[in-house]
Amino acid sequence: MQRSQNAIQLTGLSPDDLAQLYAFPTALDAPLIRANFVSSIDGAATSGNLTEGLGTPADRTVFMLLRELAEVIVVGAGTARAENYGGARTDPARRRAFHERGIGGHPDGAPPPIAVVTASAALDPGARLFTDTQVPPLIITTVTAPDDRKQRLADAGAEVIEAGDIAVTPAGLLRVLTERGLLRVLTEGGPHLFGELLEADVVDELCLTTAPLLVGGAARRISLSAHEFRVRMTRAHVLLDDDGTMLTRWARR
Repeated sequence: MQRSQNAIQLTGLSPDDLAQLYAFPTALDAPLIRANFVSSIDGAATSGNLTEGLGTPADRTVFMLLRELAEVIVVGAGTARAENYGGARTDPARRRAFHERGIGGHPDGAPPPIAVVTASAALDPGARLFTDTQVPPLIITTVTAPDDRKQRLADAGAEVIEAGDIAVTPAGLLRVLTERGLLRVLTEGGPHLFGELLEADVVDELCLTTAPLLVGGAARRISLSAHEFRVRMTRAHVLLDDDGTMLTRWARR
């Protein structure tokens, strides 16, 4: 049942219909940055300090689809640690099909690498990010990060990339991705990284799930930054699920 103007009932969509709603452009000459977040009705980005506390079946469906479309998944080090990130698990056949259609995916069906942004390279080489993955993670770090840390991560199988002297700026991140031809970019946060990308005005899309929950407490918002700013977005679509979950895609005007 359609409940608001321009809203689409998720249960009425085929997998191909859903993929078309989230398809990347077929021709890109620079990275397109798409963010994906879940939030409660009252604006909390976590419940019990984890995003999975807000997850719903509809959110999980779109979460997996966005990963299958992306060429790289970018996260901040804090999020990678807090959420115990491992490598992405995607459907090889769907990844190949998306690539053939020119909307994302990978020619061999390989999953997208996880790219972790960390100025200090303070990551545990024994974490799932390195031990539970089908493709090597990218560690995007700095010249001044301790060499022994960077070496341990490289020894654990990561590709370690220095993208700045003392900080990884959004411009430095985009340069690294462009050099590697990773143009269909999905970022899953966290709030600090998303805030930096927003402040640099490089976010092209936001896919936001609103879970049918009020959580109260002191949970953070989906973006955090030192300064207030305004980025005008246009609603591309609204999807509704029977349990009350609302999934919106917002694009730059």
